[in-house]
Amino acid sequence: MIEWFTWVQLAVAVAAGVLCLVLGLAGRVPSDLTIGALALVEVLLVVQLVVAILAPAFGNEPTGSLLEFYTYLVSALLLPPAAAFWALLERNRWSTVVLGVAALAVGVMVYRMLQIWTVQSA
Repeated sequence: MIEWFTWVQLAVAVAAGVLCLVLGLAGRVPSDLTIGALALVEVLLVVQLVVAILAPAFGNEPTGSLLEFYTYLVSALLLPPAAAFWALLERNRWSTVVLGVAALAVGVMVYRMLQIWTVQSA
């Protein structure tokens, strides 16, 4: 995996999470900004999926369990669309908070995926 990309992805997820939490706690309903922040997190996850599929072909093998890595990746890919769908249905301040929590949860998953790919021994 490209380690710097994963750190950028983690920073984007945390920034999106904090943005959505602050706006949600301030009483704002989901907006283009909050949905867009979560969409950016999702786009980066799709790029990570493509990189994870191609990386072993170029000699960049994970050091940990591929099953655990892809379980985190699939879970992370499903979380933002589910949160955005729910937020668009509810359209209240708490749905903006849910967007923030989803983004932060994805950040935790991305960090764990980084550990599985680079640090953990098989």
